This record gives sequence, C-alpha cells and structure tokens, in this order.
Amino acid sequence: MVDRPRLEVLDGLRFVAAMMVVAYHYTAMWHVWRRPVEGIFPHQPAAYGWLGVYLFFLISGFVICLSSWGRGVEAFLVSRAVRLYPAYWLSVLATATVLCIWPYVDQPVGWRNTLVNLTMFHEPLRVPAVAEVYWTLWAELRFYLLFTLVVWSGLTYRRVVAFCLLWLGAVTAAKATLDGGIVHTVLMTNYAPLFTAGVAFYLMHRFRPTLLLWGIVVASYLLSLPAVRYRAGLEADRGEPPGPVWPAVVLLAACFLLIAAVALGWLRWVRGRWLVVLGAMTYPLYLLHLDLGGTIIYLWQRRVPAPLLVAMVTAAMVALAWLVHRYVERPAAPLLRRALVGASAGLRRLAARARPRSRYDPPALRGTPPA
Repeated sequence: MVDRPRLEVLDGLRFVAAMMVVAYHYTAMWHVWRRPVEGIFPHQPAAYGWLGVYLFFLISGFVICLSSWGRGVEAFLVSRAVRLYPAYWLSVLATATVLCIWPYVDQPVGWRNTLVNLTMFHEPLRVPAVAEVYWTLWAELRFYLLFTLVVWSGLTYRRVVAFCLLWLGAVTAAKATLDGGIVHTVLMTNYAPLFTAGVAFYLMHRFRPTLLLWGIVVASYLLSLPAVRYRAGLEADRGEPPGPVWPAVVLLAACFLLIAAVALGWLRWVRGRWLVVLGAMTYPLYLLHLDLGGTIIYLWQRRVPAPLLVAMVTAAMVALAWLVHRYVERPAAPLLRRALVGASAGLRRLAARARPRSRYDPPALRGTPPA
C-alpha cells in the first residue's frame, strides 16, 4: 500500500464540525438553559449548527475509505476500536458521575445501564444512552459494519463504487416502500447518503473525478434533503426558535462543496501540525461538551453574562478535550491495540486447534514429523 500524505485540512474541518455542534448546543438549545433561548441569544447565529453532524458523516465516509484501503478486516476493526473506545469509556464514566451529582441537563440512567453503555451497543439493546450525543456513534458503527463487507472482499475502485450504488439503491427502495422498522435501522436511510458521498469523494481524490462518481454525490445530496428538511422543521417542536428550512438546505450543500474541494485538491494548501492537534481533540470534545459543559452553563447562567459564560465553557471543554487526548487516548491506544491483536491471535489459534483433522492431511499439517 502506497502511503499518501495526511490530509490535514480534514482535521481542521472535523474541528469546525465539532464547534458547530458545540455552538448549537450552547446557544440554541432549551435543553441546556431550561428557558427560552431566544431571550438569551436573540439572533441565533448557531441555529443550524446541528448540521455539523452531517459534515462529520461526510468526512467519516471519506476518511474510513482512505484509512482502510489496503487493510484486512482485522486491521480495520482494530483501528476503529482503538480510535473510538478509550475516550468513549472515559466519557461514559465521567458523564454518568456528573449527572448523578448534578442531574440538570440529563437524568442519570443508573449503574446497570451505564455498564451496558460501555459496550457502545446500548441502542440496539434498547438501553438509554448516558449522553444524548451518543446516537451518532451508533450510526458510525453501522457504517463500519456495512463497510467491513467491502474490506473483507478487498477494496478496489469497482467494489467500492458498487457498494455505494447498492446502498443508495437500497435506501431509495426502503424510503419508497417502508415506513420504518429493522430495514431502516440497518440501512440508516436518513444518514447513509452522507457516508456514500464521503466515500465517492475519496474515490475522486484517490483516482479521478468521473461522471459516475459525481452522480453518486448528487444522488446522495438529494437523498439527504428529506432528513435535513425534517430536522430543520423540528426546532419549533423542541421549544427552540423556529426558522426557515432553506438555510439548512444551503448549508448542507456548502458541506458537500467543502469535501468536494478537498477531493479535488483545491484545499491542499491548508496544512499545519496545528490542524492535526485540533482534529485529535474533536472526538473527546464532541463526547464531553454537552453534559459536562451544559451542566456548568446551567449552574452559572444567573451569575455570568451568557456570551462570556459560553466562551469560557467552550474554552474549558476544548482544554479538557486536549487533556483527554494527551493523557487518555494516546497512552491507551497502543495498549488496547496490543490487547485486541493478541486476543485475535489467540482466537485464531483456538480455532486452528479445534478444526477437525482429516486422516488425509499431510503429516506436517497434523503436527507429526514427516516420514
């Protein structure tokens, strides 16, 4: 596999996506303040910050295809587990502890449900999430599991294109014929087009843009619009200030255009080690900001002016995210990797020993010296 230079601009875009979500949660959600936010931030500049999640999913499709090219299934799954679990375990335990002491932003789910959350499979097990933001992890996990099928067969241009076309076709059929259920859960009909667009953009970057790849991107954008329009219309029902739907449609197009610019090399000049650092902080920042930072905002909202409070809490959460990356993720990653690789090797040895031996096996394979 040929090593390719790191696309540092994607690290920066991941941080931008995280800050969009942070700004939305801190300035546009009744959930945090427990009072009408239009009286606190009248102009609502971050009212559409939830689209940061959509940008996350686009980037994820691009990055997962990039990082898994030339790898086997075991290496792919180990790399995903090492990336996701250390910060997530800390987040689950820290958030559960904070909510037990200050149950203002969310209610604690109990220690049994907290233990189930540590698996990251609490949603299919119908266990309440410790933190609301964990819903995106279940979407990511489903994408990884589906993409594992392509990794298992060996990534090639044709196979990845076929994966995108089949997934989009299945999503289109499901939207047209079904009203919910397990099919929608497996196919992720609302978010699958974001992942397929990201994958198609990576193919443009690795190979070259083609009419077929642009067709996948355009189809993905169009299939993403119903979920975006529906989500934009939910704000009024959540006790948050309603707004027009068209800005969400335009901002989603801007997210697609940003990743297109990366794929086509237009942003290759955006470089720097500082972008890698920002990208490394993105995941712990996303996991911790709502319940930890939101609790601080709720407790201090009557004592500190709202804009200053939001700025201070945001800075504190960014600093905390760096600490988690530096002192949790970086030390834990090699330990977890060795443990998973060792466990996988042990399972292979057990499977080899348990395999029935044929009397016609060559003597060397039966463990006896050859004649």
